[in-house]
Amino acid sequence: MRTLFLNTKDLPDFLNNLSKEYSVYVPSKIKGKGLPCDFGFKLPTHDYLWEKLSAVKKEDLAFNDYRSIESLRAFFTRSKEKLVLSDNENKIAVFGVKACDLFCLKIQDFVFSGGEIKDPFYERRRASALLISGDCLSFKEACFCLALEINPYPGEGFDLNFSVLENGFVVDVGSDKGEEAIKASAALFAPATSQALAQREEKRNALARNLSGHLERHKIPSKDVLQEIVKAGYESDIWQAEAEKCVECGACNFVCGTCHCFLLAEDRFGNAHERVRLWDCCSYANFARVAGGANPLKLRYQRVRNRYLKKFDFFPENFAISACAGCGRCIEACPAKIDIRSVLRKLNEEKSLSAR
Repeated sequence: MRTLFLNTKDLPDFLNNLSKEYSVYVPSKIKGKGLPCDFGFKLPTHDYLWEKLSAVKKEDLAFNDYRSIESLRAFFTRSKEKLVLSDNENKIAVFGVKACDLFCLKIQDFVFSGGEIKDPFYERRRASALLISGDCLSFKEACFCLALEINPYPGEGFDLNFSVLENGFVVDVGSDKGEEAIKASAALFAPATSQALAQREEKRNALARNLSGHLERHKIPSKDVLQEIVKAGYESDIWQAEAEKCVECGACNFVCGTCHCFLLAEDRFGNAHERVRLWDCCSYANFARVAGGANPLKLRYQRVRNRYLKKFDFFPENFAISACAGCGRCIEACPAKIDIRSVLRKLNEEKSLSAR
């Protein structure tokens, strides 16, 4: 892996050069609500949205401290789309991808291109996209990636990765596609010095320590026991208690980077009906209903439970990793304040009590 250095003042020129080949999306800082922290940590509350580079003023370009509100899957599987392949889709470059986003793409890749039948829409978009990731500089109250052994800085899965220093960026080149992107702006880059690499290591370690200290207060169960406690709690009353709060809005599923369920339907476009694909959600009452009317997930608590079983049992059993990146988007999006960390902690405590 080649490691380079880019001066902060040269970032706009690099992104503008990219825009000659790609539709470039960059993070835009916006006001956020933020969750209160019960442990005295002064954590940021602002948020980020991806916007087209052309819509962002040069002076407003921002390096996002942590993940954006939206997950990456919206770039590869649209919330609603006609099932008609087009050669007119633009190649995209997404700047500001975080480690949790890259982890989520492992799940999407497995679902849409990892089997015998591959999704041509997903594969085409995925193959043509340039992913420019970046180290996290801070974290929100809802972030818990480290609890799932995902570092707050990328180690794989990116084309380029940017690590912020005082006067620039250490840039790791992670793919041939990333090399090609560098070539178009070669004059802007220089080899990274050992001093720059040491500074990056210090920043990464400091953030990991702070995040780890924050997560200790939440008492999130170890990643190694998540499958066990979710299976052991299959008949737990916890599901009913959480279901009584759930309003079945689907927010948790739609902001999640690993959720991938969809349904096929027909929609009217002018005088014609065309097949469309829509994101679906296991919170919905009719999610599992079949043509004859039977519904194995008829009750709300069953659907709440199903979401956890899919993430922490089905995927570890069939793919050897949990389908949760610890991004915390679902925690922030839930109007009922259902907290996935709290549910896992309660399941673990319940199992511990039953074992005594």
